[in-house]
Amino acid sequence: MRSKWWLYAVVCATSLLSYSLAFTQAKRITVKGSDTMVILNQRWAEEFMKRHPGATVQVSGGGSGIGIAALINGTTDICAASRPMKPKEVEMFKRRYRREPVKFEVALDGVSIYVHPENKVKELTIEQLRLIYIGKVNDWKNVGGSPGRIVRYGRENTSGTYEFFKEHVLKGADFTNDYQALPGTAAVVSAVSKDKLGIGYGGIAYTKGVKVVPLRKDEKSPAVAPTEANVRKGLYPLSRPLFFYTAKPPSGVVKQFIDFVLSPDGQKLVKQVGYIPIRQ
Repeated sequence: MRSKWWLYAVVCATSLLSYSLAFTQAKRITVKGSDTMVILNQRWAEEFMKRHPGATVQVSGGGSGIGIAALINGTTDICAASRPMKPKEVEMFKRRYRREPVKFEVALDGVSIYVHPENKVKELTIEQLRLIYIGKVNDWKNVGGSPGRIVRYGRENTSGTYEFFKEHVLKGADFTNDYQALPGTAAVVSAVSKDKLGIGYGGIAYTKGVKVVPLRKDEKSPAVAPTEANVRKGLYPLSRPLFFYTAKPPSGVVKQFIDFVLSPDGQKLVKQVGYIPIRQ
């Protein structure tokens, strides 16, 4: 008789543990991907967890490419990406899941050009920026600055910002050999803030300690800074949306989190962090 009660107790305990683990997993969200978006994702996660006791939102970076790979592999609930998924990535996803990934536009950004605060350059054209990063312009005096060899900083090739910059500035060309690829936007800003000859690029929310250079689409266009109004109207040449992707229409706590991100309160946090809300 005792053995039966002991077996019953074990079964009950196992069932309770399984239920507890399932409940915990149901309340846990993983957000993986864009380093540009990490500070924003962390802020959203902190506020969401305050409002939903028992929920856990785990945020990690690594780059948009890392997040998209995790989405395809099924190892994240939400992929954060500072660029759209490429057609080949969508095809890989569709081959595995037989459906399209679900895309949400969650904020706006203006990829900003950072220089040292003492740099005398007042503005750059997209073409000048391209020539700098492919190694055709190597001295600041050639673009309106004081003489000195330009030191180029930027992101690694897993970064969505790297991909965006290569497509929209370099027009698909390769970066010059002395380009210094760094693991995050904060590292780019840190390097430029200490290097009077440095130049870098990254999200608008990471501009502390550096000077942001206004950009001109071409020689005939006015110089435009990455302000909220200019990005929202598409006047800034390097304006872009920031995305969340999910593998299926979200439900449960994942849906609650995305709903919060897109809500007026969630969008207020976008502005507080330094990015631009998707709605005024």
